[in-house]
Amino acid sequence: MPWRCALIPLYVRLVRYGFRKHATYVWAALAGAFTNSVFGILRAYILIALWQARPGLAGYDVTDAVTFCFLTQAFIGPMQLFGGGLTLPERIRSGDIALDLVRPASLQLWSLAEDLGRAGYLFLVRGIPPTLLGAVVFGITLPREPVAFLAGFTLGVLVSFGWRYLVALSVCWLVDDRAVSTLSLVLTTFMSGMMIPLAIFPGWVGETARALPWAAMVQAPSDLYLGKAPAGQTLAFQLFWAVALLALGALGTRAIRHKVVIQGG
Repeated sequence: MPWRCALIPLYVRLVRYGFRKHATYVWAALAGAFTNSVFGILRAYILIALWQARPGLAGYDVTDAVTFCFLTQAFIGPMQLFGGGLTLPERIRSGDIALDLVRPASLQLWSLAEDLGRAGYLFLVRGIPPTLLGAVVFGITLPREPVAFLAGFTLGVLVSFGWRYLVALSVCWLVDDRAVSTLSLVLTTFMSGMMIPLAIFPGWVGETARALPWAAMVQAPSDLYLGKAPAGQTLAFQLFWAVALLALGALGTRAIRHKVVIQGG
């Protein structure tokens, strides 16, 4: 429809707005990059010791393991792996969500556009420094398929947004999202591959973890970077979960039009 085409420049401006909004907190982003770098070094030494004791574990050599370590540290900011990054829970509690829902633009696409801008900024400021530090201190491999990796990284951001958007919408029904946010943090931390490669998980546990959406956030783009998985199959897996979560988010957005809980009044 023509009116929907007219909204495209709006979403482009929202991506820019999300980028500039987070660029105002440059010192916070740099502090996050420093923290990610320090923990990256600590994790790298632990993984080096593990891989020296178990060479070839999960199909990785020591350099692959260190590269994986700094990649996952670089993903924390752009993919908001510890949760949050969206203002929806606060707007639901205050009742401002009612204004968001009467806009001619989609609430989900509005939130996605802003989140893409945020991810782009944090990729530059919080993602690149830990990776460069890992390259200087330990030496890491270059991406085997750069185009496939960038596509996988982008899809990982979309999957992350889709999941966090559903967690944010849950406030409409649960009123308090702390329990859901904590559960989300645990699942993302341990089931995405952020701590260790999911191939280390034994048997059906590893197979299940690699089939779930959290693996599409971290493990999949890391495998593409290291050349440990076929590009077409991995990107299709990520695309499936991105579409599935965004579709659920669209259904959730439609549902909250009929159920908006305003706390405190």
